[in-house]
Amino acid sequence: MHHLGARIMIVADAFEQNLPVGEHGYIIAYDRNADNAFDYVIRVPKVNRNFFVPSGDIELEESILKLEAERIEREALIDYALATHNEKLFRHVMNGGHDSVETEEEETAAELLSQADFIKQVNLRAWI
Repeated sequence: MHHLGARIMIVADAFEQNLPVGEHGYIIAYDRNADNAFDYVIRVPKVNRNFFVPSGDIELEESILKLEAERIEREALIDYALATHNEKLFRHVMNGGHDSVETEEEETAAELLSQADFIKQVNLRAWI
């Protein structure tokens, strides 16, 4: 449960209330009525209105910003690995930072690719 005054982003509109999806707002109250489907009352300054929303329709702004920063960082590392022809970094990023024993065994057992073959395979997968 989020705390009062928390800055949130509206990520969905489950009850089709014409919520401004993508806008930020603030939690101004909890709805503690057990017979109600809504969990929070939020204030959206841009439209100057209050909305009753379920917890699935909102997300803390800091968690959304953190996920976006991680996505941008991953994309930048992929671009850098491709620009510098760094196959090891590319595989590390594409595997999510988890180098399992199986992939190491496959790499040693399989024939190592030249840089040209590696770039060719990456370009082929990019077009798919």
